[in-house]
Amino acid sequence: MSNCWEFWIDVGGTFTDCIAVTLDGTLLQFKTLSSGITKGTIDSADGSTIRDGLRKADPPGFWVGADCRLLSVSGQVLQTAKVVDFSPASRDLILDSPVQQLNAASYELDAGLLAPILAIRWLLQLPAEAKCPPVRVRFGTTRGTNALLTRTGARTALVTTKGFGDVPLIGNQDRPSLFDLNIRKPEPLFSHVFEIDERISTEGNVLKSPPEILPDELQPTNFDSVAVCFMNAYRNPVHEQFVEGLLRNRGFSEISCSSEVSPLIRFVPRCDTTVLDAYLNPVLRQYMNEVRSHLPGSEIQVMTSTGGLVDSHSFRGRDCILSGPAGGIVGFSKVAESEGCRNAIGFDMGGTSTDVARYDGRFEFETETTKAGVRILTPTLAIETVAAGGGSICGFDGTRLFVGPQSAGASPGPACYGAGGPLTVTDLNVFLGRVLSEHFPFQLNNQAIEQQLLDLRSEMAKAGAIQHDSPLQEIAEGLLQLANDNMVQAIRKVSVAKGYHPTDYALVSFGGAGGQHACSIARNLGIRTVLIHPFAGILSAYGMGQADVRVIRQSSVLQLLNETTLQHIAALKAELGANAEQEVRDQGIPQPSIQPATLSLQLRYVGTDSALTIAASDNMTFREAFEVEHERLFGYRRPSKQIEVAAMTVESIGKAGPGTTAFSAQPADNSGTVAHISNAASTEFKKVWFAGQSIKSQIFTRQSIPQNHPIDGPAIICEPTSTVFIEPGCSAVVSNRGTIKITVNSVSNAQNSAQHFVPPNTKRDVAPDPVLLEVFNNQFVSIAEQMGETLRRTSTSTNVRERLDFSCALFDSEGKLVVNAPHVPVHLGAMGETVRAIMCDHPDMQPGDVFVTNDPYRGGSHLPDVTVITPVFVCGSAATFVKNQDKDLDRSNDAKPAFFVANRAHHAEIGGIVPGSMPPFSRNLSEEGVLIRSQRLVSKGRSHETQMRRLLSSGSFPSRSVEDNLADLAAQAAANEAGMRLLKELCSKHSVKTVQNYMQHIQAAAEKKMRLCLSLLEDRSYAFQDSLDDGTTIKVDITIDGDKATVDFTGTDGVHPGNLNANLAITTSAVLYCFRCLLNQRVPLNAGVLSPVKIIVPPGLLNPQPGHSPEKSPAVVGGNVETSQRIVDVVLGALNLAAASQGTMNNLTFGDGTFGYYETICGGAGATAISNGADAVHTHMTNTRLTDPEVMEQRYPIRIRQFSIRQHSGGAGRFSGGNGIIRELEFLRPLQVSMLSLRRGKNAPYGIDGGQPGLPGSNLIDGADVGGSFSRRLDSGDILRIATPGGGGCGIPQKE
Repeated sequence: MSNCWEFWIDVGGTFTDCIAVTLDGTLLQFKTLSSGITKGTIDSADGSTIRDGLRKADPPGFWVGADCRLLSVSGQVLQTAKVVDFSPASRDLILDSPVQQLNAASYELDAGLLAPILAIRWLLQLPAEAKCPPVRVRFGTTRGTNALLTRTGARTALVTTKGFGDVPLIGNQDRPSLFDLNIRKPEPLFSHVFEIDERISTEGNVLKSPPEILPDELQPTNFDSVAVCFMNAYRNPVHEQFVEGLLRNRGFSEISCSSEVSPLIRFVPRCDTTVLDAYLNPVLRQYMNEVRSHLPGSEIQVMTSTGGLVDSHSFRGRDCILSGPAGGIVGFSKVAESEGCRNAIGFDMGGTSTDVARYDGRFEFETETTKAGVRILTPTLAIETVAAGGGSICGFDGTRLFVGPQSAGASPGPACYGAGGPLTVTDLNVFLGRVLSEHFPFQLNNQAIEQQLLDLRSEMAKAGAIQHDSPLQEIAEGLLQLANDNMVQAIRKVSVAKGYHPTDYALVSFGGAGGQHACSIARNLGIRTVLIHPFAGILSAYGMGQADVRVIRQSSVLQLLNETTLQHIAALKAELGANAEQEVRDQGIPQPSIQPATLSLQLRYVGTDSALTIAASDNMTFREAFEVEHERLFGYRRPSKQIEVAAMTVESIGKAGPGTTAFSAQPADNSGTVAHISNAASTEFKKVWFAGQSIKSQIFTRQSIPQNHPIDGPAIICEPTSTVFIEPGCSAVVSNRGTIKITVNSVSNAQNSAQHFVPPNTKRDVAPDPVLLEVFNNQFVSIAEQMGETLRRTSTSTNVRERLDFSCALFDSEGKLVVNAPHVPVHLGAMGETVRAIMCDHPDMQPGDVFVTNDPYRGGSHLPDVTVITPVFVCGSAATFVKNQDKDLDRSNDAKPAFFVANRAHHAEIGGIVPGSMPPFSRNLSEEGVLIRSQRLVSKGRSHETQMRRLLSSGSFPSRSVEDNLADLAAQAAANEAGMRLLKELCSKHSVKTVQNYMQHIQAAAEKKMRLCLSLLEDRSYAFQDSLDDGTTIKVDITIDGDKATVDFTGTDGVHPGNLNANLAITTSAVLYCFRCLLNQRVPLNAGVLSPVKIIVPPGLLNPQPGHSPEKSPAVVGGNVETSQRIVDVVLGALNLAAASQGTMNNLTFGDGTFGYYETICGGAGATAISNGADAVHTHMTNTRLTDPEVMEQRYPIRIRQFSIRQHSGGAGRFSGGNGIIRELEFLRPLQVSMLSLRRGKNAPYGIDGGQPGLPGSNLIDGADVGGSFSRRLDSGDILRIATPGGGGCGIPQKE
């Protein structure tokens, strides 16, 4: 199309932004509510006429026929009438009936138009009766996202393989919140599932053909849409295509098949993606039809989650989730390139959240992501979202300040809106003078902000957190610092956590609130350049106009990287590329504008799951490029290791039409020209609060600033849709393209910290500054999380990289837990014992030392869990175990470490009598693997790799994978190195003493919360007991005395003859977990939680004593994974917090001389007094993930016959217990198979308050019960059926 208007539109959740390109290239903007409603204020009312001065810019006759609803002050509809005439000259709306409610304060107009149509017609100045001429439209929409969030999509049926109908509900088996006993899983999108008796093998061979008749209930009258996802359909789509034909013959038109939607291995996310596509397609189809009906003859393109445009007829559910945010990513990348910045980070701060993304000359994509609880297996732009925006609610919970995650929303909005809203980040900026009331679109209520801050100060003073006369400005600035810190951490996740340093990037700020925070965010990250485009407030709409047409095709490969595979890929690229280019041409892009199709491969080392995307290059082979990228990200390469091609991606790009991408001019004013004045000398000044003092700031409007004229901070630049605050120490110019370019100069630490309520104290008994308390807590958590990400990325172990069976933590100088980034609760309390044991064993620690142990009798859990500990000296440094070389060490005189960093990871193999080191029938510690007593892994920078290799290869049952052990130890040491570096950076910004003191303050805050929680319980004794399957008894008596508790396990049986002994560290971890669940508040898990709790554990089952050698020491492997679950059951039972969950981890191992596999399997959760127990979820002391069914079949000689929820296995009750699962495996070659599990006997998971027990589990081999634990050699064709226990119910079941 040529010679027509063009519109770039972003339909957001609250507002719709529109940019129009007129025939002469002028850019116009319009903003409206996404509801299509237009609000106004009644200046006067007379008869049938109401007058509003804001209507003077509206087109004549525009509102004729619209509904006009008169509203009270509270927003209640008082009267509804039709507009029969409208004149912008007189600003009169003439209604079809007299105004009866003279006390109406405002009104809203509803023309019955979608928001983008309303915007287009308004900008075209069309009266109501006029038809819209053909136009060109590019837009993004949240229509699909909103339907997903509100679960208002189509009635969708899922058709899948027999035995797999529940797999989307089971998912990865992990629970979303570690300490929430009321587990809530995301609501499924499908309303019914139909299982079809068909089967395709992992090689793509047909094992069983589907029936030719579909179930009678699967009718178009019952469902709007159908999703079809069969096991291994990515290998062979024939069964899905056959069923699709049956469905179409039955009358279905909306059908999504997984082999077409996402033809990649991984059944769980592919099924989710297919259901998502089917769930949203009818919604999007209806929406697009309505848009097209108002724009006949127009060219309409829609933004997808990949940052590319597609024709509106091709827009579908799988591509829509990031439709709006993707426009912002494209927009900020174009802004950065236009200003000569190849590397940029986008910072989009809106009302409820902030989106951040990275651009390195090309977009970063994710092949798998999760949105609104739905796993999506299609390419999407990589965007990190944090719940911090202008509307984020600020407050104090009695111990800690908080900012977000809750938001005030549009109604009631921030306190300054005057509608009774809470204190928000926007209010803080207004109160501190950084947002000017006189430049806001409507009158702000500053008194409401002050009252909220007064109330907050009173609440904090009452709790002893601050003085009664603390300046309100300091409170506001402290909260603002917390908000900035949250956003800084989000940017670190897209940069530092992925191996990129923020200092190498420019920060492109956009969104309505971004400009007020950009300088502070940049300074905290060391970024020197900030860019703010003229369209920063509506940059997502601007990005729609800059986007290209993109078509992406993918295919699974799953072959070794070699010449034969590359030849196959080349042929497949030609086929997929031709299809993609044809689709681009079909969208009107001429052949000269279509770039040659590009190829990228998903590569990984054999045996791992995490793949790297490597683009084809003329300079390097795929292997060379992969290893360079792997070393950059993970710190090592493995030249002798084979590389697997997981999948391939082919992309075809049609470049935007001539002239479109050149539009970067400033927006026009009403006359179509941009006004400038000759110099930037401001005559207006305003007092603002910054870094603890009041300073004078210049005030500008963007239009008043000449190009390239410098402005030194402090300064405020007011724009039509946002405000920019230039901090002291920063300077800005407006570039030739109209972009504000801010140079962020380094300033003193005092300014960088934005000051706080009181100077940092160096005495532990002085009350902590509440802002610093929260800042340090966030920083400590971030350090632990970055340690975890380093470990996950650098480890070679599947248990670490995919199952997430590890934890990282920070400890104070006394070895007490400060914060952790846990995935597995059984690690929580145990690592502190290990650190303190290391301190006792090695009093002569030196900078450069790294220690390792797995000793269960010195704070360890079981032998496969190996702990690496690094002491952090104030001035020292440590060499990584990875490089095995000396470093220049500062031999400081520090006699004692200032901190400790540690991590614990499950090694897939550590020796023992069975592969996988999880023997069901071990009788002493030596049978469970190699014991690593506490020793140096690195000594003063020198690696002890040789000694460690010798140890792992020694003993009666040495490790079967010594090199993998060493590689994972290197990864663990590297994770500690990262934590040590970040702790030292923190100390350099503050002081070592301050950091140490705030570690104590954070522990004290947790202790305070715990004491308050205990004081609410009745002072008495709470007793409970339960038994293991062999009758071994666990007893507990919990005595509450004011704000203290005593947990006494006296009466528990003695040492177990098998391996179900739980050492003291495990028992402590279980108690810590239970009391953290009891607390059920936002509080860091650290040593403070157990400070008011005394634990008494006599020697025996829960406190076995070591012998003089591993052969004489009790076995403990089952105590870690099984008995720990039962300890939780008895403690929760005593406190009556929840019925028993499944009470086992269902440990399964199988393998032979060539491989070993280990998994833990989910079951039912116990019900509580307010919630049913969750089905099919990992509970309590574990939260590891499960290998995807298709991946498992592709890697190992097994076939999964069934993986389903075990219906009616949860105990009945007013609230029922969660159901367990059924997992049925067929072995395809002889293998050694072992199982370690409990709750298989008569002692079922108990109910509480009259609730019924859950059903115990069972293990069957070819139909014969083999008990809870076994180890057998199974032949090809043998079938293992595992039924896991259900959870107990709560309350007397209601009669039907």
